[in-house]
Amino acid sequence: MPTQTATTIPQLIQHAARQFGDQPFLEEGGTRLSFSEFSQRAEKVAAALLARDIKPGDRVAVWAPNISEWIIAALGAQCAGAVLVTLNTRYKGSEAAYILRRSGTRFLFSIGQFLDTDYPALLQGEDLPDLEEIVVFRQEDTRHTCWNTFLESSASISDTQVRDALQAVTGEQTSDILFTSGTTGNPKGVMTGHRQNLQTFTAFAEILGIEQGDRYLVVNPFFHSYGYKAGILACLIKGVTLLPHAVFDTEAILTRIGEDRISVLPGPPTLFQSLLAHPHLQQFDTSTLRCATTGAAAIPVEMIRQMKSRLGFERVITAYGLTESCGLATMCRPEDDPETIAKTSGRAIPEIQLRCVDSNNQPVAVGESGEIVVRGLNVMQGYFEDQQATAGTIDSDGWLHTGDIGVLDERGYLRITDRLKDMFITGGFNCYPAEIENIISTHDAIAMNAVIGVPDERQGEVAMAFVVLKDNTGLTDKDFVDWCRQQMANYKVPRRVQFMQSLPVNASGKVLKTELRKLAAE
Repeated sequence: MPTQTATTIPQLIQHAARQFGDQPFLEEGGTRLSFSEFSQRAEKVAAALLARDIKPGDRVAVWAPNISEWIIAALGAQCAGAVLVTLNTRYKGSEAAYILRRSGTRFLFSIGQFLDTDYPALLQGEDLPDLEEIVVFRQEDTRHTCWNTFLESSASISDTQVRDALQAVTGEQTSDILFTSGTTGNPKGVMTGHRQNLQTFTAFAEILGIEQGDRYLVVNPFFHSYGYKAGILACLIKGVTLLPHAVFDTEAILTRIGEDRISVLPGPPTLFQSLLAHPHLQQFDTSTLRCATTGAAAIPVEMIRQMKSRLGFERVITAYGLTESCGLATMCRPEDDPETIAKTSGRAIPEIQLRCVDSNNQPVAVGESGEIVVRGLNVMQGYFEDQQATAGTIDSDGWLHTGDIGVLDERGYLRITDRLKDMFITGGFNCYPAEIENIISTHDAIAMNAVIGVPDERQGEVAMAFVVLKDNTGLTDKDFVDWCRQQMANYKVPRRVQFMQSLPVNASGKVLKTELRKLAAE
């Protein structure tokens, strides 16, 4: 297995090239790359970055959907010793610019046009003092550097220089910074290292049971830890063919399962619910499906049963993790019954400790609720240039405080019951009310606002805004939602709005979100 000696992503790529050679690694559109060819492409990216004097630890960002160039650019940057910064394709220009600025990103790879949006144009007028160059995928006519021109610039760097750069990367070096929003409303950069990511997702791949020759459709976005680590890294670890999927569309996914002989398909519960609800499901060939992972606080037991009986999965496993834990902390096991798989998030992966603790940081009894804390090889290195936030999340004994509330049973299986903070999940994306509230507060007509998550049949939960207008300002529901769509990623946009004379507050002036939830339920 390649990861027995690989402690860095560059080593993993080289080991996979040696072990799996001409077997197919990446298939997307007209792109077909074997493991060996992928290794060569990644090294070419590394050489072109070295030609631009990118040094170990410099930040290189990727802003694109699930396409082959994302993988080549991102892992090529890591081969040069750079730290990967990922950008959500749903971000508006100001949201992306904040992360580029905060991370001190020197170099950006970006899609050109995607879903009627010109991504590089979104950054025009933004203050980006550290950004030196933008390389644009799939668009020759650009005022920036096009992808092919960038790759051609690799010629000035020798094979020896590239090899030296790859060998200089260490397992403890930071491999990526993935930004996650916090309750303060400002995204924080989660730093994780090469070795810990490879160890964590070797465990993932082995528990899920993916194996050489599998064909893995990655619908989870690469900018998210699950698409990138449980997708790209797991495929390299196990010799699996990776097939990126850029836009969620139920019928397109069902078609691809048959045509591309897909055997591995992770995704949020909404993905599988959509497949099962398709009116012509029986007309699609899903016979190749073998392994699936999903996860959420609540999954219907019947969905797990139907994933096996109607979609044909042999293995369905639920998992739990957060960006601060490399994206993974617990998994069910293949032998678990449907009730365990649906109602729990499994037990700790190997070499990980898991507890539920009370407000004094003491473990609670089996069956009692407490904050979920995690300790072990998967705990992040810290928040980028934010020691205070790091100290507030990882305690002096090394326990990562997740902010989620859960219950452990006598087997060590975790059931997530609530979120300590107000975070909610819309269609697989984490939404943080404080971040949305901060954006809404910039509207000239709005005096106060508060945001909560409310149940939604299709997305799981969506944002609902309670808004107090300034005097003599007329703002309709439609005006408000249209404005929000221009200011924030679509998954954050409130789907419901209620205008109020005042917000319910406690004696210290804090908004009582429990009261807002009652109002929403009514």
